[in-house]
Amino acid sequence: MAEKKKVAQRSIAENRRAKFDYEIIETLEAGLVLQGSEVKSLRTGKANIADSYASDEGGALYLINGYIPEYTQAGRENHETRRPRKLLLHAREIKRLSLSIQRDGLTLVPLRLYFNDRGIAKLQLALGKGKKRHDKRETQKERDWGRQKQRLLRERG
Repeated sequence: MAEKKKVAQRSIAENRRAKFDYEIIETLEAGLVLQGSEVKSLRTGKANIADSYASDEGGALYLINGYIPEYTQAGRENHETRRPRKLLLHAREIKRLSLSIQRDGLTLVPLRLYFNDRGIAKLQLALGKGKKRHDKRETQKERDWGRQKQRLLRERG
């Protein structure tokens, strides 16, 4: 039996601000409905999902405000840079996420856009609750204290 080698996932874009602004409750992986020029453009690695979010529209989830730049070699067959992109999830997952968005006031935030080991573009989504200003300060204090502890351990160890 031949062992399969684990190929690292190639990250395209990250939303680093999401973990600071939201308390992450759950993460999940979703596929994206993309045009050919969008996939080619993603391979250059210049996409941006920092200001984007996922929304329920007509029983399907869409990535809103995600930026994928135009692919220069596509010519007139190019795509819109900020068009809503449909997310591919099971119907049960869509229904569950839609209910949590409406009932609990949670937000679906994209954390990372990447190519999986088969070369397919995937989006890591998080179900999150928005943090208040004092929660953000608390998070910052914890991070600073963690860094300070590491520094002290390095100096003494």
